[in-house]
Amino acid sequence: MQINKLNVVAIGGGHGLGRVLSTLSFLKTQLTGIVATTDNGGSTGRLRKRSSTIAWGDLRSCLTQLVDKNSVGSQLFDFRFDGNDELGGHNLGNLILYGLGQIQSRPLDSIKLVRRMLGIKTPVLPMSETPTDLMAFYPKGRCRVGELSVDEMPIMPKNLILAPLVKTIKPCIDAIANADLIILGPGSFLTSIIPPLLVRDISNALRDRKGHCVFIENIVPEQSPAAKLSLDEKLSWIEENIGCLPIDSVICQDENTTSEKVAIICRDLAHENTAHHHDKDKLIAALNYCIEQFDSNFESIKVKPIACTS
Repeated sequence: MQINKLNVVAIGGGHGLGRVLSTLSFLKTQLTGIVATTDNGGSTGRLRKRSSTIAWGDLRSCLTQLVDKNSVGSQLFDFRFDGNDELGGHNLGNLILYGLGQIQSRPLDSIKLVRRMLGIKTPVLPMSETPTDLMAFYPKGRCRVGELSVDEMPIMPKNLILAPLVKTIKPCIDAIANADLIILGPGSFLTSIIPPLLVRDISNALRDRKGHCVFIENIVPEQSPAAKLSLDEKLSWIEENIGCLPIDSVICQDENTTSEKVAIICRDLAHENTAHHHDKDKLIAALNYCIEQFDSNFESIKVKPIACTS
């Protein structure tokens, strides 16, 4: 079986998820992206300070990865104003989504409208339609709020939660339930991959999944405290923070990666011109290999998940 015959859900945020969606864009409606909405930096952060809204930046980035880079729509949504005035640094796509969010009854309606405008077949969904932020708890009672603060800390937080707690939307739950393959990552561990998993509805859906869940590791170490963790330390951290381990296998670049928790698929994944980017053809080949393994001998690669706590 090949990936083009499967229903696929990709979960994450930032450039990593956008790269996966772009790689698998040929799947069209067989592919769904579930995007983190906790960013509080840059243009997105400024808009969130102006009024209560979800973070639009990662959603906009993922949407533009699904259209022709030379199209007017792509150039429009990726355009960034320069200068030091009020518009300086703002991304036009973020402003459009923010404006639509003030007009439409719900963020999902705004995203659907943009998808129609850009001719995007693939559903792109926010992890939640309710604004929320990351809150990290560190030793000695220290606490940090917001993605920027989390990534800047020199040590791993003991716990990470969403404040306030939020629910996901039904299309996210349905997409996970119907998925043959679920992809987490690549991207920043704490601020792209983890936020959607902190939404209890999503972690419960992953616990009850019928499909195979694969975690794609970064090619080069990220600039965050998570870079110091081994793979199994990352998996244990997920287990402790969300109450289950919703990962069956891992695709990675480093041939020295080992795990006592999941199956490892090690491949050369690096793009020859941009070392930290996953090469699209290599990534598809690695995913197809993963599919062949769990299709022909699923029990040998699948690790029984620990039940999520309520």
